[in-house]
Order: sequence, then structure tokens, then C-alpha cells
Amino acid sequence: MLGRFQPWHKGHTELFKKAVAKTGQVAIQIRSMPVSDKNPFDFETVSTNIIESLKEEDFYLNIDYIIMEVPNIVDISYGRDVGYTITKHDLGEEIHMISATKIREEMLKNNSKSL
Repeated sequence: MLGRFQPWHKGHTELFKKAVAKTGQVAIQIRSMPVSDKNPFDFETVSTNIIESLKEEDFYLNIDYIIMEVPNIVDISYGRDVGYTITKHDLGEEIHMISATKIREEMLKNNSKSL
């Protein structure tokens, strides 16, 4: 899973569940971004939010998944059969309607740094 996760939310958790069910392993790759209004959380905060959220679902760091900080990846290119797939999961309308942008706006309105 590649993303900013600003913040990690229920939609990310549901996607994670699909990914781990499909492959039995997940690498969560957090794009390295400067802190800004669109990216209010640094890598450590994002990681902590993910770990705490997934622990509530009985998934554990270095057992069910790993977390990696990666450069600001904006494109993934491949040529021939590379031995992996890229899968888009339909998580249903309710989950697809979750917006990290709206969550950040609500947090800013409430002057909060956590959900």
C-alpha cells in the first residue's frame, strides 16, 4: 500500500484488510512529504497512527505488515510480466466516500492533531 495516509482512516484500514487477505503480507509505504496543510503529520506520527489503528483490528507491525518511508513516488511503471499485480479493490460506496481532505478540514476546524 502506497500513500500519504494524512491521516490514516477507516478506508485505509479496510483496504489493508483486503490486501492482507489476498497476499498474507503487506508493506505500507508512506510517501516522504514535507509537513504542510495537506500533509500535517510527519512520518513518525503517520506510522504511530497506523500501528495503533491496526492493533485495534488485531494486526501487528513486523508480523502482519511492515512500514517503510519511501520517496515521494508519483508514478509506478512496469514493462513485461514483472511477477506482481496492481489491484484496485471496490470497498463500497460508504468507504469510498471517506475523504482524508475532509477529515483534515474537520481537524483544523476543531484545532485537533488527532482523530
